[in-house]
Amino acid sequence: MSTAPKPVDINLHQASRVLDIVFDDGSRFEYPCEYLRVYSPSAEVRGHGPGQEVLQTGKENVNIAGIEPVGNYAIQLEFDDGHNTGIYSWDILYTLGRDKSELWAEYLNRLEKAGYKRKA
Repeated sequence: MSTAPKPVDINLHQASRVLDIVFDDGSRFEYPCEYLRVYSPSAEVRGHGPGQEVLQTGKENVNIAGIEPVGNYAIQLEFDDGHNTGIYSWDILYTLGRDKSELWAEYLNRLEKAGYKRKA
C-alpha cells in the first residue's frame, strides 16, 4: 500500500494548459500539459524496459481533453493529440511534481541532443 500523499484538489486550467494538484500533505504542484504528456507513464512513452524510452517531440501545445479517475489510486489523462494510455498514480504525480525542475531540464537536454528545437 502506498504511503504517498493523495490529492485533495485537482483543477485543469485549459487556457493556460496547466493541471494544478493539491495533496493532503499541503504540497501543491502545477503541471504543464506538455510536461505530463512527455513524462506519461505509458509503455508508448516509457517503453517496456530501461533504455526503451521514446523521446516525445512536438508536444508544446498539447492540452488535456479529459480526466478519468482510476479507482482510488490514479487518474487517466486523455490528451488532445489522442494519447490516453498512461495511468498517473498518486505516487507518479507526486514524484513528477516534486522533481519537476530536474525532470524538465533533463527533457530539454534530451531534445537539444536530438537536434529538436521547441516552438515558443
